[in-house]
Amino acid sequence: MTAHPFPAEPEAPVRKGAVGCWPQPRYRHRAPSVAALAAGLKRTAFTPLTWRHGSPGELRSRFAAVRVRPAGTAVERPVKAAASAEQGWWDGILPDCWLLVEWPDNAEAPTEYWLSNLHAHTPIADLVRVAKVRRRIEHDYRELKHGLGLDHFEGRSWPGWHHHTPVTAAHAFITEQRLSPKVPGPASPSTKSSTPSRTP
Repeated sequence: MTAHPFPAEPEAPVRKGAVGCWPQPRYRHRAPSVAALAAGLKRTAFTPLTWRHGSPGELRSRFAAVRVRPAGTAVERPVKAAASAEQGWWDGILPDCWLLVEWPDNAEAPTEYWLSNLHAHTPIADLVRVAKVRRRIEHDYRELKHGLGLDHFEGRSWPGWHHHTPVTAAHAFITEQRLSPKVPGPASPSTKSSTPSRTP
């Protein structure tokens, strides 16, 4: 994956001659890889953050977030098509987004990279939380398959769709019950086992 630094902007060369098309604006320097951009960051730019408390303890690492403009044909082609359809031309400016970089303490270089289109004023803690939620999604999917039987039917058929819908609803209910605060209710006297047994 390649990306331009955020301040980079496309430039149009000077038109030579009076005939021919006007030169189109484009980025004059090749976009570096996200690994190269991350390597250019100082170690002090990385903030230690905890994103979750797991069974082994706090899940903690160091992160840095910078604004970049993703590059490459896969990015430029749809952006150019959308701009041309909307206003008839493309100014050559690529949309900017966040590049989140993880550099653990025991690693010699950054190890993980994420691109995010969250708002430019998003705190880095929120970027990390969203990036790391993949583990939660994998856990929910495993629970859907093994605990609730999502994988018993294919979703492309009518029985499969009919099966997947209540499974999804059941998972939503279980998740809601897991996350809702537990309010202790009054103890029912009928459930107490303190009454001594009597022989007839």
